[in-house]
Amino acid sequence: MARLKSEIEVACPCCQTLLLIDTNLGRVISHQERDRGNKPELSDAQGILAAEAARREAIFQQSVDSEKNRGDVLSKRFDEALRQAKQEPVTKPMRDFDLD
Repeated sequence: MARLKSEIEVACPCCQTLLLIDTNLGRVISHQERDRGNKPELSDAQGILAAEAARREAIFQQSVDSEKNRGDVLSKRFDEALRQAKQEPVTKPMRDFDLD
């Protein structure tokens, strides 16, 4: 297709897509995406899905382990707070109208 004088071809700085722009219209007439070499093959789909399933399972197992340990961590924090509360003297709280 023959290009007009009002058409310019520009490469997008972020994705390297070639854009054909008509300056009279101020619009993109067409675009041509750059060929990406890292497209997965259809024959690799099962391997990709298996790898993603293993990754999800590992993340799930990590969350299960952290939930198992959560009770121990919370009980340790509670015991520490209880010991600290026993060491502090009991005082009457100040209220705003006591200051008048």
